Order: sequence, then C-alpha cells, then structure tokens
Amino acid sequence: MTVAVVTGATQGLGLALVEGLAQRLSTQDTVYLTGRDLGRIGEAVESLPAGGATVRSELLDVADPASVTRLATVLSERHGGVDVVFGNAVMRVGPDDDPREIVGPYTDVNNFGTTRVMRAFAPLLRDGGKLLVVASSLGTLHYLAPVLHDRFDALTSLDDVDKTVANWRDAVADGSARGGAWPGFVNIPSKIGQVAAVRALASTRLAGDAERGILLAAVCPGMMNTPTSALWWDVSTAPTPATAAVPLLDLALSPTDPDHYGQLIRYGAVLPWAPG
Repeated sequence: MTVAVVTGATQGLGLALVEGLAQRLSTQDTVYLTGRDLGRIGEAVESLPAGGATVRSELLDVADPASVTRLATVLSERHGGVDVVFGNAVMRVGPDDDPREIVGPYTDVNNFGTTRVMRAFAPLLRDGGKLLVVASSLGTLHYLAPVLHDRFDALTSLDDVDKTVANWRDAVADGSARGGAWPGFVNIPSKIGQVAAVRALASTRLAGDAERGILLAAVCPGMMNTPTSALWWDVSTAPTPATAAVPLLDLALSPTDPDHYGQLIRYGAVLPWAPG
C-alpha cells in the first residue's frame, strides 16, 4: 500500500497534487490532504472526485513543531512509514506587504516549516520513497549576488541552513538587509534556502538512500495561473495548478533517477545550482 502526504493541500497546487495522486494510485492506497484549518481541509476533501486512492484529512501546521511531530508519529504508528511526501505549505506574500513585517511568519512557514517536515518525514521514507520540496527556479544561486553565495553553498546540515535563513530573516526585519546585497524580493532568498535544505539533507543521506532507491529533491512547478501569482505577473496564459502538477506527479511516481538526487528539478530536468 502506498502512503502519500501533501502539506499545504487545501487549494492550488497542493490540492491538485492530492487529486492527481488519488487518481493515479489504487483503492488500496492512501493520500493525506493536510492543512492548518479543519474547515478548509474538509471542504477540500469534499471537492475531490470519487475513485482511486482513499483521501484522508489531517491537521498539519508546519509552523508548529508539535503539529509536525504529531502527524509524523501518527503516520508511523498507523502505516509504519510513508512513500511520497510533497512539502508544499507556503505563506504567500503580495507586492504591498512590508518585508520587515512579514518575514518572521513567512520564513516560519516556508523555510523552517520545510526543514521541520524534512526532519520528521525523511526518516519515515520506505524503500523507493520520495520526499519532494516544492520550490522555484528562483531557488538557485543565479539569483543571488555572488558575495552572498557562500552563505548557502556547501551547507551540510539542516541546522546550518536554519541558521543562515535566520540571519537573513533578522537582517530583513531590522532593515539592515536593505543596505546590503540581499534582493528586495523575499521569495528569492527563501526559495534558495529551501533548495539549500534539500541539498544539505541529501549530502548526509546519499549512500543509504541510493541503496534503497529513495529520492530527496526540490521541484519547480513553473509559473501557474493563481490569484497570488497574478498579483505579481501576468499569468493569464500560464498553466493551471492541475497542469503544473503533472510533471511533479510523474517524478513522485516514477522509478528514481539517481541524477535527480539532492537537485532542483523542473519538468524532469536538473536546474544548475550555481553559475558555471
């Protein structure tokens, strides 16, 4: 029996990933649709078409360490492990938001929430399992000033990644980031932090995961036509979340490609981490 978990799954890409997993898996399998609001979780489950895998709802607030630990414990006791994890929970930011005011909760969900999920669920992966962090093509050093590359490059633990993200968060919050080389768009360092977290964890697990066919990777779904994206760009011709989910589902349910391990993947291809 396959067990899959999607965080941030009550709308948009997360909901599309749950629906796609349910349709592709069998009636013997289970997909967990998670979110931090019981009402929205229930509505999301009810919105899905019948057939395929069983979709179960579970509370999960990635900003709450106890919530992440609780769900990991529940699924370990209930199933003995998991096969697919999509780390998709995200706090959205708009053009009118003041980075100094939102960077705290923003990083607590997008970055520290990501590393919490990785710490809790990576040990639960069964042979052939996949843990995929939904990031962005912005999550590479190409979008960061060269003077800042060493902040994220070659980090070897999730603790190191968290410290780097915390230092950036604090610089944004106190305004000092504005006088330095940091980009004003908080999404860029945040996404780089997510990919750096994948790379750091992968560096510690490579040998064992290779033997067991496990994949840790970051994934880029590309631009999507969503209300949040529309605040920043013209997305009228961009794919829907359902369409954008397809290559991510292909990656999650196909045999593991060793070349994808620890990398950022877009449309099945590796995006280079650093210039050159």
